Parts: sequence; C-alpha cells; structure tokens
Amino acid sequence: MGTDDTEPDPRRDETPRERFDRELVEMLQGLRVIVAGVQFLFAFLLTLPFSNGFKRVGHVGQWVFYLSLITAACASICLMAPAAQHRMLFRSGRKDLLVNRSNRYGIAGTLALTVSMSSAVAVAAQGFFSSGLAAVTAAAIVGVAAWAWFVQPMLTRRRIEAGREDDGERPGTGRRELRTIID
Repeated sequence: MGTDDTEPDPRRDETPRERFDRELVEMLQGLRVIVAGVQFLFAFLLTLPFSNGFKRVGHVGQWVFYLSLITAACASICLMAPAAQHRMLFRSGRKDLLVNRSNRYGIAGTLALTVSMSSAVAVAAQGFFSSGLAAVTAAAIVGVAAWAWFVQPMLTRRRIEAGREDDGERPGTGRRELRTIID
C-alpha cells in the first residue's frame, strides 16, 4: 500500500522523508490538544488533597487518588516526550525513529490517561456516593475510552488492512447512507 519506509506512497505525491515530516507535524499537533487536558487534570489532582472534603474518601479512596495522580504524571511525561525528543534529536536525520517512538509514547500516554481519568472519577464519585457507584462509573469511563481511543480505531485499521475500507457506500445502492457515531 506504499507505507513502507523506503517507498513513496502512491496515494500522495511525497517522498518517504516528506511523509515523515508530515506525520511528525500531524502527531505533534494532535498531542498538543491532549496534553492541555492532561495538564489540567494533573493540576486539579495536585490540589485535591488540600481540600476540606478529601478525608471523606477514606483509605481506599486515597489509594485510588494516588493511582490517578501517578498515572496523570505518567500520561504527562509520555505525551510530552515526542516534543522533547524532537528537540533533542533535531537534525539527526532520524525522523523515522522519532515518528515511530512518538506513536508508542502517544499510545502509552493515552492508556495512562484512561487510568487517571477513571480513577479521578472514582475518587470524586466516592466522595459523594457509594463505593459501588464509584466503581461502576469508573468502569464505564474505562469502557468509553477503550472503545473510542483503542477498539474502534483498531477495528477500522483491520478493515482497511483487509482491503475492505468502508467509505460509507453500501454495495448495490449507489448512494451514501447515514452512519451511526459508533460505526
């Protein structure tokens, strides 16, 4: 399909070097968006133990908070790593390495963010509701994030790699049909 590191992509008029330039810029732009959200979550978590109601979460809630805090820090590190490494590897001629490594950091950071967000929701819910509702709510957050950030894109990628890229056309109808948000 032209995605080999040495072959130009026939669907685009670009060399492998131009492709890595484009991919790196696209990745860094996407990470800029998510990093801002992670930083707000991390800042909020850093202030939470100093609030008056924090003692209400109990011992288990404090450990869940700790998990949320540590995974927010890990998410921040992973999601900022591509920009930092881009600066450190500037003009090294290894954008291919940087793009591939940045993709792995982005996935790891998103996983850490999933844990941090669901843990933070669990702590907040436990402060006002039952531990059971807090756990169910956190599990729902994990489920939604897992679907939207990992499962759905992997299913799409499998369809594309199998040559069944679905562009919204239904065979034999000759017209586009409305797609659901989940498809």
